[in-house]
Amino acid sequence: MSVELLLTRVRAAGFEAESVRVAPGGVVALAGLVTLRDGSEVFAKTLRTAGSDLFEVEAEGLRALRELGGVTTPEVLAVTPDLLVLEPLPPRGDGERFWEDLARTVAALHTATTGDRFGWHRDGWLGRLRQDNTWDDDGHAFFAERRILRWLSEPEVAAALDREERRALERLCAALPELLPPAPPVLTHGDLWLENILSARAGGPALIDPAVSYSWAEADLSMLWCSPRPPASERFFEVYAALAPLPSGWQERMRVFHLRELLSSIAHDDNAKECAQAVRETIAPF
Repeated sequence: MSVELLLTRVRAAGFEAESVRVAPGGVVALAGLVTLRDGSEVFAKTLRTAGSDLFEVEAEGLRALRELGGVTTPEVLAVTPDLLVLEPLPPRGDGERFWEDLARTVAALHTATTGDRFGWHRDGWLGRLRQDNTWDDDGHAFFAERRILRWLSEPEVAAALDREERRALERLCAALPELLPPAPPVLTHGDLWLENILSARAGGPALIDPAVSYSWAEADLSMLWCSPRPPASERFFEVYAALAPLPSGWQERMRVFHLRELLSSIAHDDNAKECAQAVRETIAPF
């Protein structure tokens, strides 16, 4: 997919785009910082083909985090089936103060948005694959069916895990009521890892690329806990636990919650071998 296509679509949306500095990655979309004729910049991304609601869902998720949870998110400047244009934001902060501020942000999100059901009013996206957000009153059933077992039918997952390993995942899901204490559904970012954390222009943290739903707070925390992160991020968990106390043993539960991300990574063929081995280690007792 060419940079010219991104420029063409940004111009068609009414922006006087001059050039693009392509962002690294781009597994799902071509994205980059676009310089406009007046010297200002916007962040834009486009898909190869139109017809998806991916950008509409992303824009709605950003709005929900901001309006319901008080999270700083980039302003949505334009959204179409093949283009999303956002306010550009500075890179993530590095020090302990930044991680303390992020803990306050996420704790406020999780404590201010308690719902009465798990899910969301529409399905979403995790990467380039659908996230099933069908409403459910039972958090254990929701996490089992919508966040773990949902991935077993994906071709890459079926190839990476043999029949007995898939059955072990099913047995783990059946045991979730004994493994995970009940907790209320709260609005979650849904893809809370390092690359989706930036800084706000006025300082403090901002979040991008959500996969929102009402789920367990610990599902959000597991993304940060189990993904590569800097040492200063330890302050996040210390401050979060002081503001939104967690049931004892939460650290041990992180690996169970992280199964969703591991299975999604396998389904996307992203570091699949290493992720499959991590799944095997978690399901070994089952």
